[in-house]
Amino acid sequence: MFRFPLFILITLIVAFGGGIMISLYALDATQGFGAIKLGAWEAFPALQTVDADPYAKSHRARAGKLLYGSAEGLTFTASVDDEGARLNAGCRYRISGQTPPARLWTLFTADNGGNPAAVKSGLPSALNSWTVLRQPDSSFSIEISAVAEPGNWLALPQAGTFRLVLTLFDTPTAGSSGVIDLAMPKLTKTGCGNA
Repeated sequence: MFRFPLFILITLIVAFGGGIMISLYALDATQGFGAIKLGAWEAFPALQTVDADPYAKSHRARAGKLLYGSAEGLTFTASVDDEGARLNAGCRYRISGQTPPARLWTLFTADNGGNPAAVKSGLPSALNSWTVLRQPDSSFSIEISAVAEPGNWLALPQAGTFRLVLTLFDTPTAGSSGVIDLAMPKLTKTGCGNA
């Protein structure tokens, strides 16, 4: 007597539950289409704009991220170094060079979800274009490690993998088609452990 309604109920739970789970997986699996890779840095120029594809819009809405105009900002992330090895908190890294032209840029260490990484209280986990120490030619060098370094330094979480997030604000490169010709700073591994 209750077999048929129970069968319909199970079918509906599987259909709706499976559809929701697959949709959430699709949103978490990608940030959208049109990625540009420049060395270790990856950007999605249309991700934060109104011209983004439906998956990117859904991803942004689910994460609660701000909407930039096409020339207001461009976010680059790096989850690997220039050699292609995954960024690991047990190693030390150096970012050197210059950023593309921008009125302001920010750089911070993030977890794998893109949220600011949890570092010990009082340690620097972010830098910006106004606080970074520069060479006479306007280039800079930033050390990224778990232990303090002289000069520009970003602290890392205690363990695990991480990402670096570099956001350029009010940059002419965000709205142009010349994004693939940008010169990004180099991200090199300088050692791991006590070596």
